[in-house]
Amino acid sequence: MTDSTSETPPLTDATRLGRVALRVSSLDRVVPFYRDVVGLSVERYGSRAVLSAGGAPLVVLDEDPDAPPRAGDQAGLFHLAIRVPDRPALGDALTRIRDGATVTGASDHLVSEALYLRDPEGNGVEIYRDRPREEWPLKDDGRVAMDTLPLDLEALLSDARGDDAAPGGTDLGHVHLEVTDVDRAVEFYTDALGMNLRDDGYPGAAFVAAGEYHHHVGLNRWNGRSAPAENARGVEWFEVVVPDEETLTAVRELLRQREHRVEETDGALAVADPDGIGVRLRAEE
Repeated sequence: MTDSTSETPPLTDATRLGRVALRVSSLDRVVPFYRDVVGLSVERYGSRAVLSAGGAPLVVLDEDPDAPPRAGDQAGLFHLAIRVPDRPALGDALTRIRDGATVTGASDHLVSEALYLRDPEGNGVEIYRDRPREEWPLKDDGRVAMDTLPLDLEALLSDARGDDAAPGGTDLGHVHLEVTDVDRAVEFYTDALGMNLRDDGYPGAAFVAAGEYHHHVGLNRWNGRSAPAENARGVEWFEVVVPDEETLTAVRELLRQREHRVEETDGALAVADPDGIGVRLRAEE
């Protein structure tokens, strides 16, 4: 189905990500990692923990001891990405990681600098800082150009301020998902949700975003996932925050035109992507 709405995606640079929710088997096991290593503050409400930076909730942990581990063929989270506001904050994150976890990767992506690690239940976590947007390289078609180059960790440590917590301005920059079909996932996030394809230069992967950000959602099939996410441990949903009710209405109509089931939950629109991962949309407060 095509119409004028699909020619002008409703999601612009005024859109951002809000929170990501993970289903975990034990809050006692996982919360200290996000508090002490990632540097987030914690509020617990029974079987739920909300992790924040500068008063902004970023990660929701829902405890479910009966949830099975994600099977090797299931779609789900590749990593969630916590974005810090500057290079010194990234250096501080590296200090905390070295004190309490293990760096599994460190990359210069041209548009950003990133550290990679895993939480105690195996969920991938990226902590990164963006380079100024005017420094992002662009391809001839106007899409962003990204790469994976080594990051000098000792130089990064030399910029650290010594803060124990993630500073104000830290947010959820993007989520990266393992999907069963990259083309089908791209179609959902662009044609039905209104994002833009920003980079498809990596084999077996694509990156989409609201407006001209480098990516709000990464999509890959690098590990050959072939089954939906369902109710295993790992990502439950993530939140897309649009600038106003008018945009939210436009996205709702686009999803319905594409015959996706849209529900209302906790004051937000809720829809599942093709692999059963929840996407919640709400207007900026």
